[in-house]
Amino acid sequence: MLQLRPSCEHCDKPLPPDTTEARICSFECTFCAACAEHILHNVCPNCGGGFTPRPVRPAHDWKNGNFLGNKPASTERRYRPVDVQAHDRFAEPIRVIAPENR
Repeated sequence: MLQLRPSCEHCDKPLPPDTTEARICSFECTFCAACAEHILHNVCPNCGGGFTPRPVRPAHDWKNGNFLGNKPASTERRYRPVDVQAHDRFAEPIRVIAPENR
């Protein structure tokens, strides 16, 4: 189950569980849309993978207790600002490759 981390790892912008601005890689590294697109260029600084919009967990119990009230979002912040120059060097050869081919 996704942790739904509460903030962007780079800029620490709050990313509440109902936001559509959160982006995650396959390891759940979490960034805001602006950082993922404009600073990281769709290359995760931790694994080199691409980003996708993070799903929103239902706020209501539509079926079997699978909702935010029963399965809350994480409160653990992971604030690890990226060294932008180092990331640009890392991402340069990767970002031209489609995420599904990395």
